[in-house]
Amino acid sequence: MSDYKATEEEKEVLEKYLLQFLNLEKRYPLLPGIKNEEAMAALMGIEIDELKKLRGRFASNAKQAAVELLEDGGGHEWLEELPFEKGDTIVALGDSITDDLQGWFNIFQHVLEIGLEDPEFTFINSGVSYDTSTDALKRLNRDVLDHEPDWVIVALGTFDAQRLHVSPDRPLVSLADYWENLNSIQSTVEEVTDNPLIWVTPPPVITEMLQQVRLFNFDLFEEDLSSIREILTGKQGYIVDPLGERMNEDEGDQEEDSEGPAPWNYLSDGLHPSLSGHVNTVKEVIRFLALAKDPEEGSSFETPDDYQAEDD
Repeated sequence: MSDYKATEEEKEVLEKYLLQFLNLEKRYPLLPGIKNEEAMAALMGIEIDELKKLRGRFASNAKQAAVELLEDGGGHEWLEELPFEKGDTIVALGDSITDDLQGWFNIFQHVLEIGLEDPEFTFINSGVSYDTSTDALKRLNRDVLDHEPDWVIVALGTFDAQRLHVSPDRPLVSLADYWENLNSIQSTVEEVTDNPLIWVTPPPVITEMLQQVRLFNFDLFEEDLSSIREILTGKQGYIVDPLGERMNEDEGDQEEDSEGPAPWNYLSDGLHPSLSGHVNTVKEVIRFLALAKDPEEGSSFETPDDYQAEDD
């Protein structure tokens, strides 16, 4: 076992940014010793107690965010209208926005477990940081189908749209390939469950903040993310936040001439949501699932009655 110990600066980076996305047991599930927390801590240069403490803090943040959401009345009245049934297994297939230890899916799980009487659901977080739809498709059997899901939530597309610094003239995954990947995911999932898929669109990114982070070797632009959302709106199933507006300022807080996503809904990279940004996603997921109309089987679900699109 290595005797290397992280410096205080490295520990600060782990705590403030990296650790909540460093869920290596999901990226390398077949690696011998991957479930050994002592070995995992040593890999990061910290003690096992430090690793447990930091991961526990993120888990506590997610639960507290769920409690506050319910106390504020955000979607509580819609919980009984959700389409899930007792005993259902709910799997989320996504990237680092889903993989986040204090992310929207973990908050969503706590909201249902706290807000519903006698909830009996199984939640599987199959988000893997920085995955594209191609990456997710390759692990579909292991991370989704093997769990025999009743419901599958797909939250992919952000990292398909990345433009690498070495090849800035095109997105990493073409729109045609993204479309084909989603079709493959949908047709495969439909073989194991009759319930429609739930598609969560990628949130916008604050590109100016992202470009200040030297860690990343790519850029993300709203034009590319908007094209991803257009593809998703053509899918069958529940389409959550089709216009990608959930990170915008509330109307009551919005300043004159301000538009677009609010910086406080993001971490310092302008890419990954903060707790408040994740809570906004949870609200939208609950609202769309509770209010969406269910037309004939096989048809696309309609937008909720209270959804107000912006005028062109």
